[in-house]
Amino acid sequence: MFPTLSFWLYIFFSFNFSQKTVTYALGNKTDNLALLKFKESISNDPNGILASWNSSTHFCKWHGITCSPMHQRVTELNLAGNQLHGTISPHVGNLSFLRNPNLGNNSLSGKIPHELGRLFRLQRLFLTNNSMTGEIPTNLTGCYNLEGLDLNGNNLIGKIPIGINNLQKLQILRTSNNNLTGEIPTFIGNLSSLTILSIALNYLEGNIPYEICSLKNLTIIAVVSNKLSGTFPSCLYNMSSLTIISAAENKFNGSLPSNMFKTLSNLQYFAIGGNELSGPIPISIANASAIEALDLGYQANLVGNVPSLGKLQDLRWLSLGSNNLGDNSTKDLEFLKSLTNCSKLQVVSIYSNNFGGNLPNSVGNLSSQLTRLYVGDNQISGKIPAELGNLIGLIVLSMKLNHFEGMIPNTFGKFDKIQKLELNGNKLSGEVPFVIGNLSQLYHLSIRDNMFEGNIPSSIGNCQKLQYLDLSQNILRGNIPLEIFSLSFLSNLLNLSKNSLSGSLPREVGMLKSIDRIDVSDNHLSGDIPETIGECVGLEYLFLQGNSFNGTIPLSLTSLKGLQYLDLSRNRLSGLIPSVLQNISVLEHLNISFNMLEGNVPKEGVFGNVSGLVVTGNNKLCGGISKLHLQPCPIKGMKPTKHCNLRLIVVIVSVVLILLIVSIILTICWMRKRNKKQNSHSPTVDSIAKVSYQDLHQGTDGFSARNLVGSGSFGSVYKGNLVSEDKVVAIKVLNLKKKGAHKSFIVECNALKNIRHRNLVKILTCCSSTDYKGQEFKALVFEYMNNGSLEQWLHPGTVDVENQRMLDLDQRLNIIIDIAFVLHYLHHECEQSVLHCDIKPSNVLLDDDMVARVSDFGIAKLVSAINNTSHKETSTIGIKGTVGYAPPEYGMGSEVSTYGDMYSFGILMLEMLTGRRPIDKMFEDGQNLHVFVDISFPNNLIQILDPHLVPTRDEEATIECGNIGTFPSIVEKCLVSLFRIGLACSVESPKERMNIVDVTRELSIIKKAFLSGGHTSG
Repeated sequence: MFPTLSFWLYIFFSFNFSQKTVTYALGNKTDNLALLKFKESISNDPNGILASWNSSTHFCKWHGITCSPMHQRVTELNLAGNQLHGTISPHVGNLSFLRNPNLGNNSLSGKIPHELGRLFRLQRLFLTNNSMTGEIPTNLTGCYNLEGLDLNGNNLIGKIPIGINNLQKLQILRTSNNNLTGEIPTFIGNLSSLTILSIALNYLEGNIPYEICSLKNLTIIAVVSNKLSGTFPSCLYNMSSLTIISAAENKFNGSLPSNMFKTLSNLQYFAIGGNELSGPIPISIANASAIEALDLGYQANLVGNVPSLGKLQDLRWLSLGSNNLGDNSTKDLEFLKSLTNCSKLQVVSIYSNNFGGNLPNSVGNLSSQLTRLYVGDNQISGKIPAELGNLIGLIVLSMKLNHFEGMIPNTFGKFDKIQKLELNGNKLSGEVPFVIGNLSQLYHLSIRDNMFEGNIPSSIGNCQKLQYLDLSQNILRGNIPLEIFSLSFLSNLLNLSKNSLSGSLPREVGMLKSIDRIDVSDNHLSGDIPETIGECVGLEYLFLQGNSFNGTIPLSLTSLKGLQYLDLSRNRLSGLIPSVLQNISVLEHLNISFNMLEGNVPKEGVFGNVSGLVVTGNNKLCGGISKLHLQPCPIKGMKPTKHCNLRLIVVIVSVVLILLIVSIILTICWMRKRNKKQNSHSPTVDSIAKVSYQDLHQGTDGFSARNLVGSGSFGSVYKGNLVSEDKVVAIKVLNLKKKGAHKSFIVECNALKNIRHRNLVKILTCCSSTDYKGQEFKALVFEYMNNGSLEQWLHPGTVDVENQRMLDLDQRLNIIIDIAFVLHYLHHECEQSVLHCDIKPSNVLLDDDMVARVSDFGIAKLVSAINNTSHKETSTIGIKGTVGYAPPEYGMGSEVSTYGDMYSFGILMLEMLTGRRPIDKMFEDGQNLHVFVDISFPNNLIQILDPHLVPTRDEEATIECGNIGTFPSIVEKCLVSLFRIGLACSVESPKERMNIVDVTRELSIIKKAFLSGGHTSG
């Protein structure tokens, strides 16, 4: 009988099903093997996300794997942001059903496998922010279904491959922030589906090909920071689909077409600054009603008036700086009135143009969201409008280098958020207003080169965050207020030069420990130069010339190991030149001319460099190097016949004095040795005001667990209230059952009672008594720090991610500087040097202002120099710090030293920058935090940087779309410098480690550069 239709259908489906079963089985095995090969190529998986990739579960249930429900084949591979190290296995090319692999934000290296070209089902390939090298594979033509290719943030080289020409479905092409060269290929115009083209931050040259204008769906074109030249294709201005045009920092020339914005109705971001464009700003800009950011700055060639911008109601960022706009007329700034309609405006920069006329009062009606206003370096005149004080959201106000006159309006006192205020280089007069003290967030104040008079207001002492203060070139008079020297953050500059200040330079100047530059030159100051100037350990430039200082040159200047430039000229200094000045190795310029100095001029150090030394105008100086052409110092001859008896008397008296001095020294040494021997077995605590056990018991609710805030090697720390101190305190209760706890108590008391520094936790009192059970009890009472320890900020350990407290880069930099200054103080400024021996995050506390305070001196070493040898008073035997932070030589029995503290400091820096503990479980087989950083430094910082410091997506978009603020490059330089210091401090060889003097100097330079880039203290 002829088979029925049902029979044939049965045979067909049965055969087809069996074939598919075999195919799927083989496919499953292929995918499983390919994934295991991928796992083998991963050398480091710090988060353990590949732990689930084992035979106990089906690979479709492995972390990051998505399979198709029907075929059970791998369709998605999502392992983004897991800090994976290693390479991409070519076996990934066997995942034939793979559509969306996302391996972005890892630390993968090596070349992109050519085998990926076999994945014809591939739709999106994301390898963003890795360390991939080599060229972009040429055989991606096989991935004809590819819609998104994101290779941003790698180290790829070569040209954009011609193979991309065949990817007709490609919608997103991102190759920014690599090392690509050559020209933008014309075949880009064939990618008809392309919507996003981002090839910024490379080394591409030549013109933008006009073929790009055939991409009718293009919404974003980002070519910022390349070497592109020629004219910007005018055809792009006719593409209504464009929302972002980012072409800043290239070499484009020509002018902007007058009607260019008539068709760009959807444009949100137009950044073409930093090129060589000329001509006027097109009036048609008013049609770009959707625009949010307009960057035409740093061209130097744009001219004419700025058209009305009032219709741009979504405008947030306006940058027109560094051009030649305006013609110094009264109508130049009329466009500012139109900006009052832009209620979302945050940044306005018209800096360095040719704008004239008065600043209109309507400027006070600008957006309440305005945070930065730059109008400096123009020809603006008249009084500063009092209405400007309405902009209470301002963080930066720069009005320098204009012709403003009159007084600073008192309404400036309303700027309670302002951090940077520049009024220098104008014609302002009157007194510096007392309301300047209301600006509590101010870190940079410059009013130099004006005509201010009267006294410096004492209220300036309220600006406790000031780091840069320049009041020079005015007519200020009176004494220097002591409040200036209480500005503990003042680190970049104190410039009071070219005024009429009188009185002395107060000895409180020594409180400015971290100041980099002091200039009080050309005033009417008198009296001695205070010895306390030597306490300004961060000082590099000191200008005291043109005053009436008398007395001698203070010997304490030799404490300024980083001093590079010293000018004491045109004063009334007398006496000898201290020969120890030649020991300041970095001193490059010394001007001591026109004083009343006498005697021999040294010959070493700066005194041996005639180009850096000025000694003229001191008629009684002699000697020195021959190039100074000074008279030789006279040798006084004596006639032996007349003075032989006198000589004999002098010799006898000298011998007697010498014998007497030797006798006294020997007696003192013998007595010290005897006292030390008597006291070696019974250490005593120097007198410190004590509290009773009852006080502490009551203040902590019986040492309740709810008041326990931490524990350490020798005891526990409780939060408590003391009636006697009327404050919240931290109480460290010693566990006296621990070996060495008694000695730790003694050493910590004796260490802390004699040292004073703003970055040290202050000891308030102590308790040495018995508890209610009659057992011995010892405790130390400290200031309580509300913000806890650095450990808690770096490693919060809470599941409530949204509420975690995180430190930004500026805060971390400030904390690093604080700790460095403490170590400088302990190692070099204490009468008896102190080795901390346990620098780590849990021993760094943070006060209400996030200022770091170093604590826990329980294992500190007191070092005294006797006969040029070091003697250490040790708190306990066998304890030399904490694992991970203690230097390797301590584990081999070496003596504690300043080198050891520097190692701990270096590791702490690396921990703050990477967010990784030195005892992280990822460190094995000889690897440690130093090696982990060193491998990726400096080319792949993104791979080792704490993820909380990595720019967010919004910030990445800003970089991709023009990098308007230029902040990322400054941040990168800052990070590179910080990592370099951390590595230099934590090298294995102790004597090769960076010393704390160089560290503090370098950190001051980093902080200065960081601030100059517009970053502010948190």
